Amino acid sequence: MPATLTKRAEFLAAARGGRAFSRGFVLQGRRRRAEEPGEGVRVGFTCSKKVGNAVARNRAKRRLREIARAVLPEHGRPGWDYVLIGRAGATGSRDFALMTEELSRALGELHGGAS
Repeated sequence: MPATLTKRAEFLAAARGGRAFSRGFVLQGRRRRAEEPGEGVRVGFTCSKKVGNAVARNRAKRRLREIARAVLPEHGRPGWDYVLIGRAGATGSRDFALMTEELSRALGELHGGAS
């Protein structure tokens, strides 16, 4: 499993990077600068209150963690930070296999066509 983003500044930095959209989630990502700490792939997860109550948000984040665990070791790039953002009415109920395919495609988009 990739390292987890924990600080607000790390999430804000990823938000200033590139974006890729899918029906199940939004992917933000950026390449870390050489002087920034951390190595390998780092990932963060977030869901706003639009996704639903705490139970719905936690379920959506668990699903995002699982697709990240399945896809990022193969398609993520070392030295990159990624943030997966849950979408209202989609992340918690969308087909899991479809979401893993969407993450692979979104990573390809974010990296400029080839992941």
